[in-house]
Amino acid sequence: MTDTTTDTTDDRTPVFYTADVVLFAMRGNEPLVLLIERGWDPHQGRLAFPGGHVEPDESSEAAARREAQEETGLDLAGIPLRMVGVYDEPGRDPRGRYVSVVYTATLASLPAPVAGDDAARAFWLPLATALREARDGRFAFDHARILTDARG
Repeated sequence: MTDTTTDTTDDRTPVFYTADVVLFAMRGNEPLVLLIERGWDPHQGRLAFPGGHVEPDESSEAAARREAQEETGLDLAGIPLRMVGVYDEPGRDPRGRYVSVVYTATLASLPAPVAGDDAARAFWLPLATALREARDGRFAFDHARILTDARG
């Protein structure tokens, strides 16, 4: 009998699916953005947005909410998220090919973040300061571009 099993050898480079979330809030008349400081490589010590891998049983939006909770302690249940875009440039992550769906929201309050998971710190930063840090190359990955896109 001849084996008709399909050859499952696949030499393509894997693509990793991630989600990030850019959160804004106001302190008086000053816009703030929520950032994390990465706790480990790649880009240890650099600024980034909460985010990470999308699990097989969840959507990118659900992953963005989960990652925000894991990395900052903020529960985004009931907060409408708007998609900023899909970021898929080759080389955007030194670990391999990563495609990220990015969401944003503006919170009505200013909840205190608590760093968790791979975040060394989680904190609100004035948007003007974050934009300056982005220009100075302090952001991880392509998150400086994401910040520019998310602020509109």
